[in-house]
Amino acid sequence: AASFARMFVQVCLYFYCKCLWRCLKFVVRKLTGQCELQRICYNTKPGAARTMKIGNCKILLHAFRLQTSVSVHPDAIEKTIDDIMELKRINPDINPQLGVSLQACLLQIVGYRNLIAEVEKLRREPYDSENPQHEEMLLKLWKCLKPNSPLKARISKQWCEIGFQGDDPKTDFRGMGLLGLYNLVYFAEWDTEIAQQVLSDSLHPKYSQLSKAEWEKKKFDKAIGYSFAIVGINITDLAYNLLVSGALKTHFYNVAPEAPTLTHFQQTFCYLMHEFHKFWIEEDPLDIMEFNRVREKFHKQILKQLQNPEMALCPHFAASESLINM
Repeated sequence: AASFARMFVQVCLYFYCKCLWRCLKFVVRKLTGQCELQRICYNTKPGAARTMKIGNCKILLHAFRLQTSVSVHPDAIEKTIDDIMELKRINPDINPQLGVSLQACLLQIVGYRNLIAEVEKLRREPYDSENPQHEEMLLKLWKCLKPNSPLKARISKQWCEIGFQGDDPKTDFRGMGLLGLYNLVYFAEWDTEIAQQVLSDSLHPKYSQLSKAEWEKKKFDKAIGYSFAIVGINITDLAYNLLVSGALKTHFYNVAPEAPTLTHFQQTFCYLMHEFHKFWIEEDPLDIMEFNRVREKFHKQILKQLQNPEMALCPHFAASESLINM
């Protein structure tokens, strides 16, 4: 009897809240003359705050014909906007800005999902030493990072100089596939000076030019380096998890006016590499066995930053200036 009573009360509360919510929506629309979408677009500034509210809007969650609006091809978004305006009985001539705002938000939502698919495809594609394009990218990575040290052979212990584990780097890409290589090459090619500096610092952290003043200030008595390429692949994994979990929505919706692209993801990787390097120096670990602890602490710090709807992970690189203006 007690269980039946509790269930009855829960059912009554459900229908009461549902009816109350509908009544409140009706009253607010009558008072403001605006539907929920209009209120969001007109009262919330562009960026993550607006786009995330649009993505959670009840009409997108409950109206069947509009559920596809967050998964359609970007070319079909304009038609989707017309359907939304028609269903909500909104005159586009009287509300021209609404269509523009909705289109930007939906492009970001669709673009984020498409970006996940693109990144996932790269992650699942294994490195193939028989593929000339793969080999060309790998050799480009060496040339960008070690321009004054010619690679003596494709299979060589020289690869350890840029942080690979053995004579053939292809075995190190198993976890992240081509995505790890794409990110490392992007970092080395577009932010060459910083990438070379981070590589040098990872080999000789005590003489890091990025934190020289801090060494004297904090009187560090040890200097633990790390394997640049292996850490780059590991940070690729971190960036990938931030993407698929949705944590990077805040960042991408704030920096990409429309659909975020693979370039935005790679620039985010550059930022994470740069910040992790500084974080590693600050943490001053006892040995390399503390890597997972430091990485997890860094991960939590980034997640906390991304909880701020106005947050944008702004890279401190020359290559990011053109990206921000895209």
